[in-house]
Amino acid sequence: MEQKKILIITYYWPPAGGPGVQRWLKFAKYLPEFGWSPVIYTPENPSYPLLDESLLKDVPQNIEIVKTKIWEPYQLAEKLNKSNKKFKAGQFDVGKNQSWKSRLSIWVRGNFFIPDARVFWVKPSIKFLEQYLKENKIDVVVTSGPPHSLHMIGLGLKKKFPDLKWIADFRDPWTEISYYKHLKLTKSSDRKHRQLESAVFKNADITLATSYTDAENFRKAGANAVCITNGFDEEAKGEKVDKQNGKTFTLSYIGVLEQLRNPENLWKALDELIIENKEFGDSFALKFAGRIDDKILQSVENSHLKNYILNLGYISHDKAVEEMANSDLLLITNFPNKSSKGIIPGKIFEYLATGKQIISFGPDEADVSRILTETGAGKHFSYEDLKTVKDFILEKFELWKNGNLLDNTQNIEQFSRRNLTEKLAEILS
Repeated sequence: MEQKKILIITYYWPPAGGPGVQRWLKFAKYLPEFGWSPVIYTPENPSYPLLDESLLKDVPQNIEIVKTKIWEPYQLAEKLNKSNKKFKAGQFDVGKNQSWKSRLSIWVRGNFFIPDARVFWVKPSIKFLEQYLKENKIDVVVTSGPPHSLHMIGLGLKKKFPDLKWIADFRDPWTEISYYKHLKLTKSSDRKHRQLESAVFKNADITLATSYTDAENFRKAGANAVCITNGFDEEAKGEKVDKQNGKTFTLSYIGVLEQLRNPENLWKALDELIIENKEFGDSFALKFAGRIDDKILQSVENSHLKNYILNLGYISHDKAVEEMANSDLLLITNFPNKSSKGIIPGKIFEYLATGKQIISFGPDEADVSRILTETGAGKHFSYEDLKTVKDFILEKFELWKNGNLLDNTQNIEQFSRRNLTEKLAEILS
């Protein structure tokens, strides 16, 4: 039986690193098992914030990849202020850490590049893909954002081909994401963002959300929304190599950590535990693997934690999964405001696959809390909690000390990439 074709428009594709590339890389890997042949459309010369050559091995053999050039203003932004490099990953300084250059750069980013700095790729891509669709039979088009400019490509193609089935995949929300309120938008810019978002919701045949709350919010905004979370690849579970021979109780953060998701109460809890509990202090290690904001590192290194930090820097995805498997407690953080309760960071699923206990921070009633409860994989806290955080960590430490901190993988198969792709294939048909 001849396979149907799905055109996936994505900015992030190997050798891009970070969580943004994982979702459609894995869908592309498993879609052929369910009758779909993927075609990838991606920039020829992107300005990726992170690179991970190890992900190239996950690109399916013989997959068709179509590329065109993109122009991005990041080189100009970085000349104005070196900290603008963070913009590529949707990060920037906040509060007291903002210089006047940062404030100016954020204002320019929010008001001149709508919806984002990849907007200059929209018109050339619509023109190119209009011709491509006329010459090639494509059954479904997918746009994956952020960057949400890619949804503008989908919107443009939908206007030219009204019968084309278009799926808008929102890995993160648009106007409801936490940093949106920090963009220093004028009223007219805010109105334009919201009008474009609304046009995507109303014109896409299906809007995919990565969390239960986001799907509900998108439906309220007029979208035909369905939730398909991110997940873990069964073939990429980390192998445990106990390098410390059980002598170190290791809490690890794997990934990118910016100022807006800084769990200051956790650092305080750990600081107090080190002072109050000699046995804990003699056994504890705090491991970072990824890109940790300099301001956060400076803050942590000015506490008793200074001598307990192992900072590995950015490492390949394969190594990251290995480091997860060699930890005892895994940290995940979300933005603290209520509007972010629907964000489910992608790494939680790889955390789940390791069977390790998870400590999570974010708003109350978060979707992450629901997942941790369903799987028995850990506990979720608000950014105001302190004593309960200390009690949780101490409880896990005591279990570890006595050899009773056991791995747990209950109810996680629903989040395997293959099972999620099967669910996607049902939606595509």
